[in-house]
Amino acid sequence: MCAMPANDTYVREVERWHAARIQRLTAPDGWLSLVGLEWLRPGANRVGSADDNDVVLARLPPHLGTVTWAEDGTLTIELDPAAAARIDGRAVTHAELLDDSHTAPTVVSFGNVSFIALDRSGRKGLRVRDSQAPTRTRFAGIQRFPVDPGWRIVADWTPLSPPFQLATGTVIGTVEHYPAPGMAVFRRRGERFTVYPVLETPAAKQLFLIFADQTSGVETHAAARFLYADPPHDGKLVLDFNRAYNPPCCFTAFATCPLAPPENHLAVRVDAGELKYAPVP
Repeated sequence: MCAMPANDTYVREVERWHAARIQRLTAPDGWLSLVGLEWLRPGANRVGSADDNDVVLARLPPHLGTVTWAEDGTLTIELDPAAAARIDGRAVTHAELLDDSHTAPTVVSFGNVSFIALDRSGRKGLRVRDSQAPTRTRFAGIQRFPVDPGWRIVADWTPLSPPFQLATGTVIGTVEHYPAPGMAVFRRRGERFTVYPVLETPAAKQLFLIFADQTSGVETHAAARFLYADPPHDGKLVLDFNRAYNPPCCFTAFATCPLAPPENHLAVRVDAGELKYAPVP
């Protein structure tokens, strides 16, 4: 079924949401600032912009230091004092390098450039950001379908216990398994559809829907679009497709986005939310 809020009020709500989304996207450390992603090997990894490093990352000092991946899975970093870099804003040369599976990953910074460590299915890597990246400084906005209150769907919610483990491929060739605590069923244009929103993390307070539809690869991003939803209430889940947005891999080659799983491919045009991104040349 569809819930139809008063148009003016509803449109303003969606516009406020979109403005906040753009503010996050364009922040100095937002997705548009990504400029590099390199994978580590177990043991010591010399890091810097010079060619004689094990991990070569442009925009960094020639020899930044060494990142060590220990047998127990922990990462540490030893900075070259001459690099004048900082760890979490502090002028120290040695620290544990917490990856992004932690709430607050360690940030190593040098001027307007910074990096954090990633963990993707046991692979460890370094993701580099530059607040002056052209993808950020030349960003000119994202086109969207007109806001349509009819795409604010109130779906029937069926809990699943135990949760369904949704196998989800990624743009880097790995497969992640996300718990889907239930399934959402709705009707649109006379057809019945089922999707499986998931919990991104055990502490997630919202459900996360990774979906594709008949606009994917034509008017919208081919791999997927994303949508967050508040927890279900009284057996209903609100899926507001006017808030469907492009994944980070739409803007950068240095993201590790999930792809829409087959279970969430919708045989209908979801003509709501963000359109395919067209970067400024």
